[in-house]
Amino acid sequence: MTVVGEGRRVDVRKTYKLYVGGAFPRSESGRTYEVRSARGAFLANAAMASRKDARDAVRAARAAQPGWAGATAYNRGQVLYRVAELLEGRRAQFVADIRAGEGLTGPRAEAAVSAAIDRWVWYAGWTDKVAQVAGNANPVAGPYFNLSSPEPTGVVGVIAPQRSSLLGLVSVIAPPLVTGNTVVVVASQERPLPAITLGEVLATSDVPGGVVNVLTGRTAELAPVLASHMDVNALDLAGAVDADGVTWGDLEALAADTVKRVRRPQGDAEPRWRDEQSLAQVLAFTETKTVWHPKGT
Repeated sequence: MTVVGEGRRVDVRKTYKLYVGGAFPRSESGRTYEVRSARGAFLANAAMASRKDARDAVRAARAAQPGWAGATAYNRGQVLYRVAELLEGRRAQFVADIRAGEGLTGPRAEAAVSAAIDRWVWYAGWTDKVAQVAGNANPVAGPYFNLSSPEPTGVVGVIAPQRSSLLGLVSVIAPPLVTGNTVVVVASQERPLPAITLGEVLATSDVPGGVVNVLTGRTAELAPVLASHMDVNALDLAGAVDADGVTWGDLEALAADTVKRVRRPQGDAEPRWRDEQSLAQVLAFTETKTVWHPKGT
């Protein structure tokens, strides 16, 4: 953004905030850091979240989780589809963010944004179908109905991919939301702008505050907080592979102390996110509940 004064145009530098609990707070520490393009040009200032900010985000996610899980599957699908509509409306900004941050050409950035929107729609469509595919009526020896169905794990901590700042981000945020989990995501440290813009989209959508919480800052500072937090039920380490100062095995060890469900990275480098779309990623953050019910006579 620029302003005009005496014939000169002066850039107004942006300073973005966190997205926690449906609001946009500054970091409690007051810290920010510069976000630069793939070529080193200044893009914006981003909030550098602290450990307390991470704990606040977990608290917001926990407060929102019962309501999100308690909504009907059809309603969750409608809400998530609305996000895709808003993503489409902000296409130009996402393309600009990706071109600057990832150094992509215009056509490749357009393709990445299209793939991210399509992926969000694909996962939104699973909300009212996953129970039929992953659930079952089990045969048992006795006068009972025995029914199994997937249920959300709870609060999911996500380390976002470092390189794929939008398609990779959508690929790890959308799956836990399908079944009623809430998410605290640590955005790409060097390329956080698409995650920040996604937070703005979510704030103007029908997604309840606290269902998705976006933290920006140093991955090495924030990831251990989520891994060791007693009120985080599951951890996705997709972005831990290329993060500075982070060893995903150490995070897994921290998570073991609180018996978290952990989704490990798929290899020693970030995958090609165009191929990372499957129901298995939804089911990775579910628990199977089995109910016995006596048959009537």
